[in-house]
Amino acid sequence: MTAGFTTCDLYDADETLQSCSVQFQDLGARPVFTGPVRTIRCHRDNGLVKQILNTPGHGAVLVVDGGGSLESALMGDLIAAAAVRNGWAGVVIHGAIRDRAVVRTLDLGVKALGSNPRKSAKDGAGEVDVPVGFGGVTFTPGATLWADEDGILVTP
Repeated sequence: MTAGFTTCDLYDADETLQSCSVQFQDLGARPVFTGPVRTIRCHRDNGLVKQILNTPGHGAVLVVDGGGSLESALMGDLIAAAAVRNGWAGVVIHGAIRDRAVVRTLDLGVKALGSNPRKSAKDGAGEVDVPVGFGGVTFTPGATLWADEDGILVTP
């Protein structure tokens, strides 16, 4: 699937776009993706991530603020596969994932800080569809996110 944009060209055309300064790794098979933002704020607990990605995504991008923790993974291959089945365009995780070998084969945009084989708690602690911020950007539910190999842009 060709997305038909580059973040560099988008920013050149509209410098009001927010540019995320976090240097994410591209970990899914879809390096270029865009969609409306949904959010989760959680810490070392992926219960809400699993719950949300198992619902229809309608081309949205889930932004997960895991506080930058690399202590445990907030998404693995099973949850990522559910996101593909449910029509999510991508997932941006300010934290870690696991099962990188499988995730890199899935038709899903995945940006994360890194990986850790340790699974997270499954209690469902956290918040859904609230503004979250990292890398100088506020990710607001309903905003538009564009991502490619050069980075992430979000409507203000």
